[in-house]
This record gives sequence, structure tokens and C-alpha cells, in this order.
Amino acid sequence: MANIVSPFEDPERRLAAGRFGMLIFIASLAMIFAGAILGVLVVRLEDEGTWPPPGMPQLPWSLLASTVILVASSATFLRSTRALRREDRPVFVRWLTVTLVLALVFLVVQAYAWWDLLGRGMDFSRHLYAWTFYFLTGLHAVHVLGGVIPLWIVTRRVLRGDLSAPVRRGVAYTAMYWHFLDAAWVVLYLTLIAGTLER
Repeated sequence: MANIVSPFEDPERRLAAGRFGMLIFIASLAMIFAGAILGVLVVRLEDEGTWPPPGMPQLPWSLLASTVILVASSATFLRSTRALRREDRPVFVRWLTVTLVLALVFLVVQAYAWWDLLGRGMDFSRHLYAWTFYFLTGLHAVHVLGGVIPLWIVTRRVLRGDLSAPVRRGVAYTAMYWHFLDAAWVVLYLTLIAGTLER
């Protein structure tokens, strides 16, 4: 009887297959975000009133701050993966840890933006403008939280000195997902800004 060898026993082929799977996952998420943005744009174009409506607060400064933080986290993740390819463990660990911290700060700043707007009277019952804001930012925040979990797991394992093949694959897949979330947020942020412009 012939021995059956799985192609996934080869580390390179396994990594390539995992990356392909992650690309399919990211493509499905891109469709979800595109559908959400399209829905918000339709709502905006169908509404004859001004956005934001009178009495509704403007977009908070914390959104710009969170955008800078998320872009910075993508840059630090890129630096960490480059250090991993060079086998520079101290630099890799440092930048991966900074990425995790920035990811958590992003979520805190987003929560502050919500708290600030709710405190200034921008709740779901007031206008569709408020609903679209919370919908888009909430959709993204849930996916960021979903990215923080594997980022925390691989960071914890790396801090314990584990640079095994599974951990390296985990870093690669998490980086792909994180860079996607960064790009998605920039598009969402621009959509939110465009929604406040005069037609």
C-alpha cells in the first residue's frame, strides 16, 4: 500500500495554502464592508435633508486620531514581519508588541468617540445619520476586536520565546487580516466624511 503524503506536510505549501485561505476570507469581508458602505451611501443620497442634521454633533476629532493610530499599527506590524524574515527576534518582538498596544488604543479611542457622541445627544433614535455612523464604526470595531484576539495570542506566544512554524504562520495570517482592516477603516472614514459634505 502506497504511503499518502499530504501537501500540507511541506511548510512552504502549508503557508501558501493558509495565505490563499486568508485571501478568500478577506475577499468575503471586503464584500460585507462594500455592501455596508453602499447601503449608507444610498441612505445618504435618498435623504433630502442636510447631513449632519441640525442639532447633531459633527464627527469627533477622535476619529482622526483613531485613523492615525490604526495606520501606525499597520506600519509597526509591517516592521515586525520584516524583522521576523531577517530572524531579528528582539526587533520583531518589540514591533509586534507595539502593534498590539496600538490595536487596543484604537478600540479605546473608538469607544471614547461613541461615548462622546452619545453624551452630546447623538443616539439611534434621532436620525439616520446617527444610525449610519454607529453601524459603520461598530461593524469595523467588531472586526478589529476579532483581529486583536489572534494578535494577542501570537504576541503572547512570541513573548514566551515561541518562534515555531505554527506561530510564524499565525503572524503572517494575522498581518494580512490587520492590513485589510487598516485599508477598510480608511475607506470607512472617508465615507463618513463624504456623508457630511453638501450635495
